[in-house]
Amino acid sequence: MKTYRIKKPKIVVIGGGTGLPVILKGLRNQGAEITAVVTVADDGGSSGKLRQAMKIAPPGDLRNVLIALSDMPEIYANLFQYRFNEEDDYFANHALGNLIIAALAEMKGSMYDAVQILGEMLHIEGHVYPASETPLTLHAVFKDGSEVSGESFIAKDRKTIDHVYVKNFEDSDVPKPARKVIKAIEEADLICLGPGSLFTSILPNLVIPEIGEALLKTQGEVVYICNIMTQKGETEHFSDADHVRILHEHLKAPFINTVLVNSEVVPEGYMDPEIYDEYLVQVSHDFNGLRNEGCRVISTDFLALHDGGVFHDGEKVVKELMRLIY
Repeated sequence: MKTYRIKKPKIVVIGGGTGLPVILKGLRNQGAEITAVVTVADDGGSSGKLRQAMKIAPPGDLRNVLIALSDMPEIYANLFQYRFNEEDDYFANHALGNLIIAALAEMKGSMYDAVQILGEMLHIEGHVYPASETPLTLHAVFKDGSEVSGESFIAKDRKTIDHVYVKNFEDSDVPKPARKVIKAIEEADLICLGPGSLFTSILPNLVIPEIGEALLKTQGEVVYICNIMTQKGETEHFSDADHVRILHEHLKAPFINTVLVNSEVVPEGYMDPEIYDEYLVQVSHDFNGLRNEGCRVISTDFLALHDGGVFHDGEKVVKELMRLIY
C-alpha cells in the first residue's frame, strides 16, 4: 500500500551570497514549505554603504533571496535588481532593491519587519528571515594569531583562517537570532547549508550561538552543499572533507548528515578570471576524510557552466534534496 505525505515538507536553507538564490529558485515549485535564513554580516558594496550610513542589516543578500522566491514578472524583478551606474554620484553602484529595503526598514524601524512586508508585496513562496535583526560584524582569527574585522577584509591578505565569529555591529554584544529562525530549524525536515562561501556566507549564520545550538539539536536532516571551486583567501587548497571539518570544528561537534559533492570536472581554462577573480581551482575530493567526519556522501554531476563562470545546477541539487526528504 502506498503512503502519502499529508503535510508539506519543511526545508530551511541557510547562507548568503549568490549560491542561495540558485537553490531557492529550484525549490519554489516543489510543494515544500521553504524558509531562507540569510546572513547579515556583509559590509561591502552597496549593502555595506547602507549598513554604515543607516545602521541597518545589509540588504543585498536579502534582496536576492526575495527575488528568488518571488513570482513577479521579469520586468519588475529586473527593476528591483537594477544597479545605478558608477557615474551616478551618490547612487553609484546601489541596487534599487537595496534602497527600497533600506527605506522600508527605516519606515518600520526594523529590517525584519521590512523583509516580511516585502515578502507579501513580492508574493514570495516561503519565508525569508535575516539571521539576526541587527547587522553583524564578522571577525576572522588566522593561524598566525592575527585577527581582522569585516567580511570584505578577510580574504585580502590570503592568510589561513583558523576560525570566525560574529559580534553585533554597534555594541559588540553576542548576537541573537532573528525571531522565528530557531523555531524554523527545530521544525525542519531538512536544513540545507549553502552553497556559498564557507567563512563569509555560511559560518556567519552558524556561529550565532543559538543557531549553532539549534543545528546540533535538530531532528531534521542537515545537508551541506559543498563548493565546487576553492576561494582566494578563504579555502585555498581545500578538499571537500576540509570544508566539512571546518564546519564541525566551529560547532565543536559533528552535525552534518549528508554532503552533496560535484563529481563533474570543470573544463580547464573555462572560468573567466577577470570576472570571477576570487575562485582558484576545483575543490579536491577526499571521500575517506568525509566518511571520517561521519557524513553520507552523494557525489554526482551538479555542475552548471555559463557566462564564463562555474555554478551549481539548481535543478540537479534540488532533485537530490527532494530524494532525501521522500
